[in-house]
Amino acid sequence: MAEFNIAAINEKVKKEGSFVDALFLEVEKVIIGQKEMIERLLVGLLANGHILLEGVPGLAKTTAVKTISDVIQTKFQRLQFTPDMLPADLTGTLIYDQRTGDFTIKKGPIFANIILADEINRAPAKVQSALLEAMQERQVTIGEETIHMGEPFLVLATQNPIEQEGTYPLPEAQVDRFMLKVKIDYPTKEEELKILKRMAFTKTTIEVNKIITPDDIVRVRQVVDEVYMDEKIQHYIVDIVEATRYPEKYNIPNLKGLIQYGASPRATINIAIASKAYAFIQGRGYVTPQDIKSIGMDVLRHRIIVSYEAEAEEKTSEDIIKVLFNEIEVP
Repeated sequence: MAEFNIAAINEKVKKEGSFVDALFLEVEKVIIGQKEMIERLLVGLLANGHILLEGVPGLAKTTAVKTISDVIQTKFQRLQFTPDMLPADLTGTLIYDQRTGDFTIKKGPIFANIILADEINRAPAKVQSALLEAMQERQVTIGEETIHMGEPFLVLATQNPIEQEGTYPLPEAQVDRFMLKVKIDYPTKEEELKILKRMAFTKTTIEVNKIITPDDIVRVRQVVDEVYMDEKIQHYIVDIVEATRYPEKYNIPNLKGLIQYGASPRATINIAIASKAYAFIQGRGYVTPQDIKSIGMDVLRHRIIVSYEAEAEEKTSEDIIKVLFNEIEVP
């Protein structure tokens, strides 16, 4: 019976996921390389999870997000975060009408489908918390009225890893609201040559075709929910997350004293949903252990807080996750 179901789900995934290749082709008209980043952006969109993008300036983070929103025919809003920004600049405010004596709501720029929160670490804590409330609750309160966000609602925040004056690092509890933290690296030499040939002009506007609509995204998410995950895979996810909290339970001696705080149950949920979306993008109706390994790093890297001992040994959360994936038995 299970085999029959998996065959049916596979067929459904192939049918509903026919847009994926077309979407990648359209995005590749504008973005050269960075396939992993584009894949992760699509995972966030299909898994209904927000994404934190980290990379030095000039790696096409903003361009990638803008291009994806163009391909999806969705309302896109770019917010440049600055140290003097106020929460009302983001969410909106009440305007007093002198003629009627009433207050009317003026919605802020957060009321869009895809929000690019550029350099989120430049915003003061109040603005960050206003954004993160909207991300978590998917609603904003202005005055006494609560307004729900439309669907899809996806926040893609960028931050530069370079320490700069006037930045406010995101607290760990707030970073946990992001489903994925994606690190973006420099392009290869060959990719950079292609970028030069395509983009080194004073005027470069590349038109992309609309591939899907926001309604399609909402429909496809239901198919992503149906992607089959075996119980062994579920146990594997729980083992990985629990090992971030109690590595000694899993006989991983070389992690002793390196982890200050492990990942929360939110990480468990996010690995499961993101790996289903990742399997969908690969055209499969079931999740494999390799899907967990492929997406697990992006779900966990910002959720494991390393100890002072680890910092002294120059060990990062990524080093710890690699050890976990190597040591924990794969089903």
